[in-house]
Amino acid sequence: MGLKILCLSNGHGEDAIALRILRELQQHPHPPELAVFPLVGEGQAFAQLENTRIIGPVQRMPSGGFIYMDGREFLRDVKGGLLQLTLAQFKAIRAWVRSHKESGNRDCAILAVGDIVPLLFAWLSGLPYAFVGTAKSEYYLRDENGPLPRKSRGISWQNWSGVYLPWERWLMTRRRCRAVFPRDALTAETLEKLGIRAYNLGNPMMDGLEPENPAPGFYGGDAEFREMQRSIVITLLPGSRAPEAYANWQLIVEAVAGILSVFVDRKLLFLAAISPELNLEALRPIVESFGWRQEGEIRTQRREGSILRPPVSSAEEIRKESPNLQLPLTFVQRNATMILSQQSFNDYLYEADLAIAMAGTATEQFVGLGKPAIAIPGSGPQFTPAFAEAQSRLLGPSLILVKHPAEVADAVQFLFRDPDRLQLIADNGLRRMGEPGASARIAEYLLDRLVI
Repeated sequence: MGLKILCLSNGHGEDAIALRILRELQQHPHPPELAVFPLVGEGQAFAQLENTRIIGPVQRMPSGGFIYMDGREFLRDVKGGLLQLTLAQFKAIRAWVRSHKESGNRDCAILAVGDIVPLLFAWLSGLPYAFVGTAKSEYYLRDENGPLPRKSRGISWQNWSGVYLPWERWLMTRRRCRAVFPRDALTAETLEKLGIRAYNLGNPMMDGLEPENPAPGFYGGDAEFREMQRSIVITLLPGSRAPEAYANWQLIVEAVAGILSVFVDRKLLFLAAISPELNLEALRPIVESFGWRQEGEIRTQRREGSILRPPVSSAEEIRKESPNLQLPLTFVQRNATMILSQQSFNDYLYEADLAIAMAGTATEQFVGLGKPAIAIPGSGPQFTPAFAEAQSRLLGPSLILVKHPAEVADAVQFLFRDPDRLQLIADNGLRRMGEPGASARIAEYLLDRLVI
């Protein structure tokens, strides 16, 4: 009858990682039959998968999935029906297992993507399972040189147990756990020493980031391209969750104002990668309050070229293919241009020299390309000072933390004055986030190890 895989994931970022792996499985000459179950949120990412259904109830919780950041968020979710939803989801998983067993199909397995919640459900299913650990890394506790300084009470007691807690490791050592795919080599090495079948195949976060417009289409020969090369290009990542991202945007634009006041003799290009979940028009008043004025689309196209934004002629095509996306907005001020786009995420990561980042996954992807990011802690619920500090341990020297937007300009100057540090950051990012192609490698391993 062939292998049947149920994929459990618990969060927007986890859904995206699961999607990449499942797409690779579907491209196999003998693809398994797939089903999915997003345990957090509505799993909209999985709508891109053909012939794949969600097997049980899904519901968007008030916290948006960030219950670990704040106990108050957890209480909001409990009031919003979290416990009832979790019980219903467990019943749906058992029903899926039972239906396939009753039909005589023994080749069924679970792929758990995320943290202990899908891992626990995978174990409770009674089926063979594999685990893609997206949430934890040994880099939170140590790097290649040894333990990191203790910065919070929550970390100190983990130093004896490792980043994965004893009950999590117990679930990974069960006979039915056929493979564990940690997010980096350091974590895989640690789990291997504990007798866990852990494989360092890379981080799927780094897949699918190739620029959509790799060849620049600048007008007037290579003159504009040389001009672009002389510009400082900074990507702005405010995060994807409203209303938090709008508050983050205020801090980021304030930081940009400081950069303008320092780099008065350099051309500056700010590329804001805005989530489709946000409203571009809601960002406009903040930009204009700092003295930026909007520039027309035709002039922007002539100055910046197609590598940075779609041609004007494609506006109607954009509206037709992606009706929920808004056309990019372009602003100018003195020696600087700022473009806000919901369509150019990959290009904006590749084009930048550095980023001002107040995001989760997007910051890690940017750093994985070997580039520095500067972070300003916000008020949350995700990008809090505690989250930013933990992310700085995860990403090491590639992420520079500052306390206030006014400190960003000095951090940028410091980076450009230290080419050795930039090289260290490039090497560090590639080492911590891994080479592209992890999704295909994980998919191949799954097909080898998930058959009973």
